[in-house]
Amino acid sequence: MGARYYGADSENGDRIDDPSEDALFMMISDLNDSDNTFVVVQPDEDDPVWFTSVAVLDERGYEIVRRDTTRNEHEVTASTSINDIARDLTIWMAARRISAC
Repeated sequence: MGARYYGADSENGDRIDDPSEDALFMMISDLNDSDNTFVVVQPDEDDPVWFTSVAVLDERGYEIVRRDTTRNEHEVTASTSINDIARDLTIWMAARRISAC
């Protein structure tokens, strides 16, 4: 088993190391508007250069934030499709892993 690269943490304390697309889908599906309103994914390091988060919106959708300081990226979008969010974040995070190699 390789070293952890990044982790996904939800407000309720759930954590998944190196989450797959399916794991992200499950974590986002478990979000609610009372005590588990967000998931944050970032590298396991003291001062991470990127992160992404998914938070519940009042309109029954999700706000997605992607931030990468090394690429000067900061994007905020909204979506109602958990499938699309999990797939898009998996692709986005894979690009960070490739550039870190």
